[in-house]
Amino acid sequence: MLLKKSRFSFSKFIYQSFFKPWQQMDMPFFVLAVGLTIFGGLMIRSTEINQGLYDWVWHWITGIVGVFLALVIARIPYQNWLQFHWATYVLTNMSLIAVRLIGTSAKGAQRWITVFGFNVQPSEFAKIFVIITIAALLHKRTASKLNHVFYVLAFTAVPWLLVFIQPDLATSLVFGAIVLGMLYWANANPGWLLLLISPVIAAILDNLYKPGWIAWSIAMGIVALVCIPGRRFAISALGGLGLNLLGGELGAFAWNNLLKDYQKSRLTVFLNPDQDALAAGYHQAQSKIAIGSGEWFGWGLNQGPMTQLSFVPEQHTDFIFSAVGEELGFIGCLILISAFCLVCLRLLHIAQTAKDNFGSLLAVGVLSMIIFQMTINIGMTVGLAPVAGIPLPWMSYGRSAMLTNFIAVGIVESVANFRSRRKYY
Repeated sequence: MLLKKSRFSFSKFIYQSFFKPWQQMDMPFFVLAVGLTIFGGLMIRSTEINQGLYDWVWHWITGIVGVFLALVIARIPYQNWLQFHWATYVLTNMSLIAVRLIGTSAKGAQRWITVFGFNVQPSEFAKIFVIITIAALLHKRTASKLNHVFYVLAFTAVPWLLVFIQPDLATSLVFGAIVLGMLYWANANPGWLLLLISPVIAAILDNLYKPGWIAWSIAMGIVALVCIPGRRFAISALGGLGLNLLGGELGAFAWNNLLKDYQKSRLTVFLNPDQDALAAGYHQAQSKIAIGSGEWFGWGLNQGPMTQLSFVPEQHTDFIFSAVGEELGFIGCLILISAFCLVCLRLLHIAQTAKDNFGSLLAVGVLSMIIFQMTINIGMTVGLAPVAGIPLPWMSYGRSAMLTNFIAVGIVESVANFRSRRKYY
């Protein structure tokens, strides 16, 4: 019997080579990330069009490199990260230590390492590897027990401290948001998470309103009494009370001895915007004026007076949202925020449909990072949050931040790509 000779199919070859390896990727998420990168480049160009600068070109070049990395990482089974998570954890801490030893300083902080003429910021990449570490620690042992929570906090504390002393308060806050989001997803008691952040709130209240600090500390003692398991309820209550009383005193110590002058100025100006509108509060004041002047539909791309005359400092990086508000108005801002909301919904969908806890936790870690950075960045441009060096994902100029975001995209797309069965939207 003669066998039928198989025919070469060009279309089948194209499918097998270029589409099948990525067929289960979450395409809406990927397209949104690429679209935000393109839009970010357009807005960066608008902020620099009269200055003869070309950061927007580097923004897009870095984005192209990031897309390539994301596609490569999406093709690699994400479970491989589980095998090497201790190695990535050690390398992360070593890179952060290297910043202290041979790092480059700028604007009062030592955060960069110069590699082949480019400044690389290890703390940005550390976000991804902290997510991988926490996911690896929690994928079998959930956060439903206190000792598991402390186990995660102990390993997260090392890179967090190395970032904090650079000093990079903004990135250290992002670490905190990632930890809280992933612990919550891993079934940690919400009361425990409230107790974790309560000393920070106590420190703020101690400096603003002493009776409020005392009342907050008593309330946290009650929360500890209710939420912490065990028979010795009085010890739990005293622990919660003492933790917040101590947090208030430590906050005063940090204010007087640890925080830099520019960090103090950002906090005081946020609480009293008119206190120093021509110096420490200048960035935020100009940003609010620019956004407000955009009204409903904005002045038009490349037409915003404050953007074109460079009245808003650092507009191509941390204050890129003010350019959107001025030139594209309220409608443009609404569309941009809606795009970020869709990104978050896709990340949540991937987390819910992942085939194991490790993949789900990876997606939630990235989700926590994106939500926090988006909220704080947009909040600071409109005066609802203190000024912090937190970029708007895929929009702000920053090569390390851009690559970090696309590495995160690749890892999450790997979770989507290696689901056990096809998930429909």
